[in-house]
Amino acid sequence: MLNRRLVIAGTAGIALANSLALGIKPAEAQDWKSKYPEIIFAIIPHENATTTTNRYTPFVEYLSRELGAKVTLRLANDYAAVIEGQRAENIHIAMYGPASYARARATGVKVEPFAIEVSSDGSRGYHSVLYVKANAPYQKLEDLKGKNLCLVDPNSTSGNNVPRFAMDKMGIDPDKFFSKVVYAGTHENAVIAVDQGTCDGAFNWWNDEKESNLGRMASRGLVKAENFRIVFKSDRIVNSPMAYLSSLPEDLKAKIRDAVLNIATRDKATFDGIYGGKQLPFEAVDHAAYEPVVELIKFVDSLRKKSGS
Repeated sequence: MLNRRLVIAGTAGIALANSLALGIKPAEAQDWKSKYPEIIFAIIPHENATTTTNRYTPFVEYLSRELGAKVTLRLANDYAAVIEGQRAENIHIAMYGPASYARARATGVKVEPFAIEVSSDGSRGYHSVLYVKANAPYQKLEDLKGKNLCLVDPNSTSGNNVPRFAMDKMGIDPDKFFSKVVYAGTHENAVIAVDQGTCDGAFNWWNDEKESNLGRMASRGLVKAENFRIVFKSDRIVNSPMAYLSSLPEDLKAKIRDAVLNIATRDKATFDGIYGGKQLPFEAVDHAAYEPVVELIKFVDSLRKKSGS
């Protein structure tokens, strides 16, 4: 009996020491599961809703196992819905685009990025590209003057903010330069609009030759990649972050970080399922990496004020 008590006391002492090392109060370490019986993870569908659900359902199941709590997947309609969901603290963890995360922070949403996507070449960045049909006469962005342009979403980094920033540097006001500028709603819709001739060009995300939205769509038979051509590629953009609410208990944050940053080794099949085996494991990140994107958001907002839109 004495030995058993010593073992229990020793185990409890180690747990207490670990909690204190993380800055966690003993009571706090026991309380979060009652306060958060269900944890909501949100993402917007970059592809159609069914495909996004198939990619991320195993991920939330993995999180549930790692946290020992129910984790529910929520597909948001757009970036703004994710931002407002975290503002209301109805969404606990979210996968953002860089610009939508910056928008959340710039508008007072108390969230913290903790994991960043890593491209297959080992970089933490991707590009915004402008697609046209392969048989179209356009060779550069300027050739699309007077044509129809598809953007993605007002809070999309590669599908709106970076393109507007780049075009401003080129002396182009898109609302005057193009015949029509429309928001397609998703990256997938923007590509389809070009394929169907609704738009003459569309901005989209592109990591490298191995990983892009167009590549994903082609692998599912939605379009043929060879039917498209890139006529503009932006400077590198910092990759997308995963962020949780700042108000979450520190031990819960620690568990979430540990689970996400180690998923590629603990459950490789699930991680590869998210990215089709074309991305490297998540890496730790903090807000400093996104300060340039916050400045980009401020710049784009200033353009909107000038145009009165």
